[in-house]
Amino acid sequence: MPPPKDRGIRIATYNVHACVGTDGRHDPHRVAAVIAELDADVVALQEFSCPADVALETRSPVVLESLDGYACALGPTLLRSEKHFGNVLLSRHPIRELARIDLSVTRREPRGALAATIDVAGKDLHVVATHLGLRFGERRTQVERILGHVASLRTAFFAVLGDFNDWLPGRSVARALEERLGSPPKRRSFPGFWPMLALDRIWVQPAGALREIAVHGSRLARRASDHLPVVAVLDPP
Repeated sequence: MPPPKDRGIRIATYNVHACVGTDGRHDPHRVAAVIAELDADVVALQEFSCPADVALETRSPVVLESLDGYACALGPTLLRSEKHFGNVLLSRHPIRELARIDLSVTRREPRGALAATIDVAGKDLHVVATHLGLRFGERRTQVERILGHVASLRTAFFAVLGDFNDWLPGRSVARALEERLGSPPKRRSFPGFWPMLALDRIWVQPAGALREIAVHGSRLARRASDHLPVVAVLDPP
């Protein structure tokens, strides 16, 4: 059932830190409870780990079983013998198309993005969910690849969101994104117990579709991960 019109479309980005909280405890159920608090239609997760024997094309919310109202798209970037690690996209609406974009840079940790077309009450919402690298040079290359994908989209209604690891004012790759996608508000989301850096970002096109953007700083969220979720409300154009 589509959300009420005045509710808008709620999208969120959340680095779950492999479901290890600020208390050092691994607790996927706690992370799932935070996601439930968000009441979001689409949630991009970073640093998500799941058993290596889970099929790549599974659509059930692995590890976060209580979130059975969501379809799940996996985008692992690190493949280990026991665990896979990377990006995940959760959606309450049908995922019509899905692509995995390789953002890896030589001699750096593998990175990627999930690019999905989501059918929200008959309207296509394109979503690019990512987690960029730790060095400025690799992030610059990764942003160029993301913008190349954005340029190929057939409609103007889309969101680019994730953990961009972008905090240096004089060496910000966000500048290239802002030149193409505008300058939405930045909300401090890291570290979760005392947020100082706006690492987790959401860009929306058309810019006028962004109604509001906020950090979700509940008591539970401050314990569940070292990042706080960032939530945006969109009005479809």
